[in-house]
Amino acid sequence: MEGIQPTNMKQFILSILLASLVFFLACNNADSGTGLAGVQDDRDPATGVSNKGNFTEGVDYLLFERVRILDTKGFADGAEAYSMLLPKGWNVESEIIWNGPGSGCDGTNQHIKATSADGKYSIEFFPMKLWGWTSNEQLRDMQQQTASPSAYCDFGQPMTAEEYLRGDFVSQELGGATIRDLKSNQPVADEMALTNDKTRRELMSYGAADVQFRQTAVTASLDFNDNTEGIVLCGMSNIETTIPNVYNGSYDKSYTSQAQQRILFRFPKGQGQQADKMLSVMMSGFRTNPSWRDAVNSFWKDVREKKQVAHIGRIRMMDEQTRRIGEEAIRRGNERLADMDVQMYNWEQKQQSQDRIHSEFIKTIRGVENYQDASGKIELSSGYDHAWSRGDGSGFIMTNNSTFDPSSVFQDQEWKEMKKVD
Repeated sequence: MEGIQPTNMKQFILSILLASLVFFLACNNADSGTGLAGVQDDRDPATGVSNKGNFTEGVDYLLFERVRILDTKGFADGAEAYSMLLPKGWNVESEIIWNGPGSGCDGTNQHIKATSADGKYSIEFFPMKLWGWTSNEQLRDMQQQTASPSAYCDFGQPMTAEEYLRGDFVSQELGGATIRDLKSNQPVADEMALTNDKTRRELMSYGAADVQFRQTAVTASLDFNDNTEGIVLCGMSNIETTIPNVYNGSYDKSYTSQAQQRILFRFPKGQGQQADKMLSVMMSGFRTNPSWRDAVNSFWKDVREKKQVAHIGRIRMMDEQTRRIGEEAIRRGNERLADMDVQMYNWEQKQQSQDRIHSEFIKTIRGVENYQDASGKIELSSGYDHAWSRGDGSGFIMTNNSTFDPSSVFQDQEWKEMKKVD
């Protein structure tokens, strides 16, 4: 390309590799729900009040069911990617998004939205967004000319979580909501930093002289003009990469910014206390399937390694080569998925690094407690005094009513009260 030196072309390719790497690493988010055996819906359809005793679902207790999010795009037979706890009866829309190699926005993304049956409550996990910037004016002009902005990737200067929330997120995607209160969330930023060393080592293997990570996270309360309120959670990662110029001895800075966490919980005005408790259960109960995550990570790592050794002028991979990489990674992933015990999802009892971010977010709103049942230990909201389960990991009942006993109300003796543990 006339006017572009070899070093700049190398920097250009490195910046593309960087964007691809960062976009997929944060993903360490067809849907189907699992019901609760033995639980009968005995509420009056007009009033929603239970006919057994004087207990009202949604008032005296909340029943949370585990819903499973499937990846039907990357896995022909479908693979479970995530699971989360949602109040009984909520509707879920979800999509695992694959932006293939050479698309300019390579990576695996997700979009999940769940809404209560009456439409008054909703939680939405927005897809991650990524954008890049460079201090090299010539390279910046080249990237701006060749960039193909999409819903997930763009070109722009780095910013903090607060700057992004107050700017593009609120104005463009949240309908111009008013921010009532905003707090920094350092524990979330610290949790996001745990994966930095692995990312740094890979980037430096591609020729980066130095890589610096800066994470910020915020939690904010919002007011909407339709008499609803919201809680928004936002986590931002900025990566600064120093790239040496071996011809003139200078250095250039490359920046990659990613809005890794963009979560909105919306509820009726004046229901903030109830919303806090509901959100804390949903966030602390979010889980990533490690078998799915490892298969996806393996695929994209293979893509990056093959792309790095390709000829300097070949930015896109050949379709056939990409297909072979994908088939092998997915084959290995399917083998691991087949080995899972489908009766007991042990991974749902464990908080991985990415899942701990969800729990850390809601600790600034309301804490969590460790509970124990027959299936193991799990974090649940500290906003409730009592938790019940059937010991199968599929559902939990949370209540502050000391007289409520689901084994009696539902005539199901499998329900046992969970014990708080350290």
